[in-house]
Amino acid sequence: MKFTEGYWLRSEKANALYASQAFSIEQEADKLRVVCPVRPVHDRGGALDVGTLTLEFSSAGPDAIAVRMYHFAAYQSKEPRFALNLNPQKLEFSEDENSVVMTNGNLSVRVWKGIWGDSGNAGYQFERNGVVLSGCHFRNAGYFQWGRTPSTMLPDTDGHYLHSDYKPYMNTELSLAPDECVYGMGERWTSFVKNGQTVDMWNEDGGTASQVAYKNIPFYITNKNYGVFVDHSSLVSFEAASEKVEFVSFSVPGEELRYVFIAGDTPKAVLANYTDLTGKPALPPVWSFGLWLSTSFTTNYDEATTSSFIQGMADRNIPLSVFHFDCYWMKEFHWCDFAWDKRIFPDIKSTIKKMHERGLKVCCWLNPYVAQDNDFFREGAEKGYFLMRADGHGIKQVDNWQPGLAVIDFTNPLAYKWYADKLRELHALGIDAFKSDFGERIPVDVVYHNGLDPMAMHNYYAYLYNKVVFDTLEECAGEGNAVLFARSATAGCQQFPVHWGGDNSASYPSMAETLRGGLSFMMSGFGFWSNDIGGFEATSTPDLYKRWVQFGLFCTHSRLHGSKSYRVPWNFDEESSVVLKKFVNLKCRLMPYIWAGAVEAHKTGIPLMRPMQIEFAGDRSCDYLDRQYMLGSSILVAPIFNDRGEGEFFLPYTNCDGTTDGAWVNMIDGERLPGGRWHTKTYDYLNMPVFVRPASIIPFGKQDDRPDYDYTDGTEFRVYDLAEGKTAQCTVHDLKGNAVLTLKVSRKGDTYEQVFEGAHKNCTVRIM
Repeated sequence: MKFTEGYWLRSEKANALYASQAFSIEQEADKLRVVCPVRPVHDRGGALDVGTLTLEFSSAGPDAIAVRMYHFAAYQSKEPRFALNLNPQKLEFSEDENSVVMTNGNLSVRVWKGIWGDSGNAGYQFERNGVVLSGCHFRNAGYFQWGRTPSTMLPDTDGHYLHSDYKPYMNTELSLAPDECVYGMGERWTSFVKNGQTVDMWNEDGGTASQVAYKNIPFYITNKNYGVFVDHSSLVSFEAASEKVEFVSFSVPGEELRYVFIAGDTPKAVLANYTDLTGKPALPPVWSFGLWLSTSFTTNYDEATTSSFIQGMADRNIPLSVFHFDCYWMKEFHWCDFAWDKRIFPDIKSTIKKMHERGLKVCCWLNPYVAQDNDFFREGAEKGYFLMRADGHGIKQVDNWQPGLAVIDFTNPLAYKWYADKLRELHALGIDAFKSDFGERIPVDVVYHNGLDPMAMHNYYAYLYNKVVFDTLEECAGEGNAVLFARSATAGCQQFPVHWGGDNSASYPSMAETLRGGLSFMMSGFGFWSNDIGGFEATSTPDLYKRWVQFGLFCTHSRLHGSKSYRVPWNFDEESSVVLKKFVNLKCRLMPYIWAGAVEAHKTGIPLMRPMQIEFAGDRSCDYLDRQYMLGSSILVAPIFNDRGEGEFFLPYTNCDGTTDGAWVNMIDGERLPGGRWHTKTYDYLNMPVFVRPASIIPFGKQDDRPDYDYTDGTEFRVYDLAEGKTAQCTVHDLKGNAVLTLKVSRKGDTYEQVFEGAHKNCTVRIM
């Protein structure tokens, strides 16, 4: 939110009060407390008729300092709080003539004493191992009385006593270096680097072609190896080098602002520390990494149709892992009452059983909204399980999406259980996964069972919704067997994978913005991500479909889904079937490698799909790259975004000193290209820029027809361009995520020494 008009002038609506002086600095065992008057106090008289902003610094964990700034201490925001895994460390304090320093491991905060004028030594700054990372300086910590009415001590004409009325906001601005880039803030379709953008944390169903986002995460990370998590579920507004180009500003309504400053040696370490705080991604079941096929959205389908899709894939030898029933498994005007439409599925239990017998898992669509013309709605209305109108006139209903739609109130424990019981019934029927769609169109003129602020509940609703679906599925299927296809998210929802990118369109620009959104999402603490291959809206050309298939099969999860047309490949052309088969086969063979990356994401919070900046933080050429990415640490993927088959991509140096130990090797055609430069090549539909980093070992499993098999049996370990005197290592995990086999390969001259640790059957090593 902008409180200024240009750099010099503050808006006349703002009525700004800034922390102007460290009047007192108190050291406690678990915090540093600073009382800051909003104007300098020089004597006892100056301490009258003046407000204060109080700053509290404490440890949130290793390399993480929590900051709390408040104006009125007794103010109740009534916002839900994120569940954080706080791990306070022992603090150390030091003091000199000009400042007080609180040290939390390698990370410190330095608070300058005295008046905070426009000199260099003002406010506070964060330092790591003696290096300044960022700071909050003169007029960077403020309290705003937005839209304040004139103050008077006299009663109005109706006899009401007036003083002043306004909407309170708290604001902090943290400095940026001249070459600093800001990333993250959720799944955003705008530029990958957020400098120059205003970003409001407000979930909405807005598609993939605007500043509106389904998944708003109040966390940003920069290329200076730190991140900032604003610990508010309410509307957080960021100005990323936009209101003031030297700062990232963030503001929240109310009388208190909380954030956590998180640092690390690398961007990976920052993300690991952030997910230590907000939760690690669950490990999705290994079968979920195979190909998903959907009925699509508004298409006509019945058992004969779905069976023809499955048989068509089998006839073309295209491996299929999951079949998904979208909305119309229920009757029109009945979403979401959990009742199968018996007109098209008279014996759904038998239908699902047949799919299971073919080796398929089954997913079905759901959302947290209920149309009014069904028994499920009537039961929920009778028992008070929906959000209620703020004016007291019963249930909040709208005619958007469904007639008379009501919204489940997941803050009501009985409603939570009621919804979960319906999910249990579906699981008992044979449903293995849920597409937890929507969760963004949450009204604010409502009353929740828990009495919390509906504005603050708007984004947090996504957490409650996805949690009940994930937890119920995990309870029914067992730990490690739960997976969602979720669209909405807020901080902490990375614990409930997988999320997909929402309603994109069948065009190359939309394909590119889809990838940008996914990369921003990965920069926001999420480990797994997917998108609608071929675009959701409209129908892609055969050319676009084949290029999107290439991209989609190199995402963590891969799904064919659309709006008004089916996404089976033969509907485009038979070459599309050939392309789809090739890349599904390749993904299945790469599963030992992909699964190892999934286990790493689960344990560390480092995403499986990685922006180049995460993996090559020392290469400044990678800071702005948003049309390519790393899948794990060793495979570079550069999708093609044009109908000319032209791939344009950057291969980095592999060492921080600007050198490369060997060439990058195209996994598909074996072409070797040097690092440290851009390349432009033309590719047919069976090829694309997918390059293996030098000195990498990629395990190719023996099965290309399914993702879940024994990765220690018959795996071929391909060693790519290992330089003289270097050693490479690769670890294979079993299907529960346990490390069971390690290969180390060392090169001495023309000799390659290989050592296996752990049992294996018929595994081989191939030097590439």
